[in-house]
Amino acid sequence: MSGVASYMAKRAVQKERVRTLYRRALKDTLNWAVHRHLFYPDADALRERFDANKHVDDIDTIDRMIADGEAQYNKWRHPDPYIVPWAPGGSKFTRNPTPPTGIEIVFDYGREDQN
Repeated sequence: MSGVASYMAKRAVQKERVRTLYRRALKDTLNWAVHRHLFYPDADALRERFDANKHVDDIDTIDRMIADGEAQYNKWRHPDPYIVPWAPGGSKFTRNPTPPTGIEIVFDYGREDQN
């Protein structure tokens, strides 16, 4: 019974790796396309490449195909991916620097004497 369990665990790990690879490749395809109407054919072609091999059952073949896919993804990754401006690494992220130490911000301005 442990042979079946280990096979199922290995297949679950492979499915997760394929899902992650597909999502990363799809998001990176959007970095290469300037407009959405250019992105959709590329996304369809990517999906067809993944669907063409979804019926492969041999574990070693699947591992080899995943490794080849990850190597190809790393080779063709966009050198300057789009980053949402307010996300870490974006152009607006921490645009206003934190105040230097020693500067105190008074939030109750005008009401200091009422304490």
